[in-house]
Amino acid sequence: MEVLTTKKEEMKENSLCCFFCAMKQQNPRRRRAGLTSFFNSMPYSDDESHVLVMSSLWSMAMTHPDDPEVPYSGALRCMSLLIAKSLAEPSWLLLHQNVYIPYYAAHIIGSYTIRSSSLAELAVEAGAVPLLLELLRGRLSWVEQRVAARALGHLASYEATFQAVALHDEEVIKLAMSIASSCLKTVYTEFLLSKDRKKYQCDLLTRGLGGKEMEDRKAEEWASQLQCWSLYLLSCFAFKDKSCHLLICRDLGFLRELCRMWGGMVNGESPAGVGLMRILCRSSVGREAMAGCSEVVQSLCNLSRSSDDWQYMGIDCLVLLLKDSKTRLKVMDMAADCLIDLVELKNLGARKKVGKTITKVLLMDSCEINGGGCGNYKSVDRLWELKVERRRREEMMPEEELVERWASGEAKKKQGNERFYAGDIEAALGLYTQALDLCPMKRRKERLVLHSNLAQCCLLLQDADGAVSNATKALCLSSPANCHGKSLWRRSQAYDMKGMAKESLMDCIMFVNLLVGEKRGKKGKMIKVPYYAARMINKQMNSAGLFAGVLGREGGEN
Repeated sequence: MEVLTTKKEEMKENSLCCFFCAMKQQNPRRRRAGLTSFFNSMPYSDDESHVLVMSSLWSMAMTHPDDPEVPYSGALRCMSLLIAKSLAEPSWLLLHQNVYIPYYAAHIIGSYTIRSSSLAELAVEAGAVPLLLELLRGRLSWVEQRVAARALGHLASYEATFQAVALHDEEVIKLAMSIASSCLKTVYTEFLLSKDRKKYQCDLLTRGLGGKEMEDRKAEEWASQLQCWSLYLLSCFAFKDKSCHLLICRDLGFLRELCRMWGGMVNGESPAGVGLMRILCRSSVGREAMAGCSEVVQSLCNLSRSSDDWQYMGIDCLVLLLKDSKTRLKVMDMAADCLIDLVELKNLGARKKVGKTITKVLLMDSCEINGGGCGNYKSVDRLWELKVERRRREEMMPEEELVERWASGEAKKKQGNERFYAGDIEAALGLYTQALDLCPMKRRKERLVLHSNLAQCCLLLQDADGAVSNATKALCLSSPANCHGKSLWRRSQAYDMKGMAKESLMDCIMFVNLLVGEKRGKKGKMIKVPYYAARMINKQMNSAGLFAGVLGREGGEN
């Protein structure tokens, strides 16, 4: 027995020495030869030290994904063979700590192909695609699915390797759609609700640090990543091959779910569902499918009137739907009322003259000959009056008359303030409206305040739609856009009244960020989030959290 133990220890030391000694070798040729020899033999040997090597390779791939030495020494072929072994010999996974190996192998492939087309080609040559596809099918668990979706997304993003993934286009698309739709429920039921969590999954989630609370937090993050990476994989197909749009769009149930996929607060760098929706809007098939689904159009309207980082994508989608004569009439009712609130937008991040683009597409069917009318769309007629007729009248007015109108408007505003503080909200609403009609278009700051005041009046009168509309108009007049604290808070409250948790949450967080930014600039000011804002964030986090939809469906089933 003692001899057997000694022999095992010697084998472990030799295996570790093969890899780590090769890595320490100063001579590049010897280092490459040592690594090549190790990677050639690793899939065919059985050693408990393999998991240590895999963990080290994972760290190297994550920190130096552009370094070609390890991949060109045979690492990617070795990873593919290890995944194949894991799938072909389930009993092998039960030995030592081999259960960790398929996860690390797929993650290493994904990390080395994240930015390099040449390394992606090397992975394809190593036979990685069909093996990653097996993991995507769920042959092991959602943990391995996550890294398989990530790696396949990278391979599908390059022209040189897209076709290797596209050979399985119909299956990959169906799998990615299914995973994106079901992964949150899978993680919630198979991991978060499980009383007997798989140890290796817990270890991978927390790297051996932290308890159940950290596991829960990381599981939420990984569930979001699995969904977003599945959507990214779909986006690669949709972007590179428009014929795939039909496969995606014929499932209207998926489109309805897609508009609710926003990544949550844990994966803010991914546009999630709206990123794919914008690509689908580039084809007539995609536009017709989305225009025919009122939930999708409404979600785009909601996103367009929000402080979400992906607001511009929602606007882009609506503009594309309105430009297409086949879909324009289908979406006009919802889109016009939303977009008219955004026509004062100048810039939105790197996007320039956003409001002008919106105005142009809304007035596409209007002309001076017929007075700018647009059929039954009263909102578009109002837009014509605001952006064309009123601007024209003001340009023709003498400066003295404009100043006189502004002074009259200020008087009305003052009267409105008096009625507001006296508790006569309806009278204040009317006076603020009159002041806005008198205020010249070029006085953006004054109009911002008036729209914000109108939003507050609408809130107090329980008119949530009016509050959202006026607060949005005020935020479009702010510079930069979406940076007026009072309007953000008022719209957050209005969205709360409408039960729109995500939009309310985004506005409230933006409002708090503005408050904190202002206080940081004042010396000696203690930064403290107002209680009312903290309470709103807490409420909406519970309603808009990543698993909120799963919890809702579970509750409905019970």
